[in-house]
Amino acid sequence: MNTPAVRCQNLQKHFGEGDTRIEVLRGVDFTAMAGQLTFLLGPSGCGKTTFLSVIADLLECSGGVVKLFGRDIRSVPAAERVRFRRANLGFVFQQCNLLPSLTATENAAVPLLAAGARRRDAFDRARELLTRLGLGDRLDTLPSRLSGGQQQRVATARALIHQPRLILCDEPTAALDHRAGEAVMELLAAAGLAPDRAVIVVTHDTRLLHFAHSIAKMDDGRIVEVATRDPVSNQPGPALS
Repeated sequence: MNTPAVRCQNLQKHFGEGDTRIEVLRGVDFTAMAGQLTFLLGPSGCGKTTFLSVIADLLECSGGVVKLFGRDIRSVPAAERVRFRRANLGFVFQQCNLLPSLTATENAAVPLLAAGARRRDAFDRARELLTRLGLGDRLDTLPSRLSGGQQQRVATARALIHQPRLILCDEPTAALDHRAGEAVMELLAAAGLAPDRAVIVVTHDTRLLHFAHSIAKMDDGRIVEVATRDPVSNQPGPALS
C-alpha cells in the first residue's frame, strides 16, 4: 500500500509585514503519495513555485505543517535538515541553475560527488542519464553552449542522479519540444513508480498529463481540486535503480 511522501496541512506563506504583506499560500492541504507522479497545475502567480520551495525546505513556511515521509521537517535541527535534503530531495528549477564552469557531465554529477562518490562512478552515471535524455553528443559542453532545453535536461539528470526519494520539478519541460518532453517525463515517471519515491511536477504542458497518477489544481494560494487517475505511458523506460 502506498504511503504519503508529502503531507501538508494548513500550509501558509507570506512575504513582508503590515501594508506590504503579501499572502502567497493561504492554508494549503495537500498529499502526494509514494510510488506516484503528481502534477500541480494552476495559473501563473497562484503560488506553485513558492509551494514547491516550501516543500523542499528552501523557504520557511509561515504556518502549518509539512511532513516528508512522515517527518515534520520544521522539527529537525538545521544541520540535519541540510543532510536530509541533500540525501532525499532532487529539485529541477525553472532557471536550471547550472554551474557555468562545469560541463554537462560535471553538472549532472554534482550531487553524487557531494555525497562522496568516486569521480569515475559519478561521471559514468551522469553520462548514462544524459544519453537517455538525448544529450549523448553534449556531454563535454559548457552550459553557455547549450540551448535552454538542453540545459533543462542536464538539470533533470542532476536531480535524478543520486536517486532521491522525492523529486520536485518546476516546469521541467517548458523549453522542450514534445519529443524531448516525453523523454524527460519517461525518466521522471520511472523514478516515481518506485514504492519509496515520489515525483511532483509543476507544469502548464497538458500534453503530458497522461503520465500522472494525481493532478492537483491550485488557485490563489490554495489547492482547489484533486483528481486521481491511472497513468498511461508510451513504453516507459526502465525504472531508476
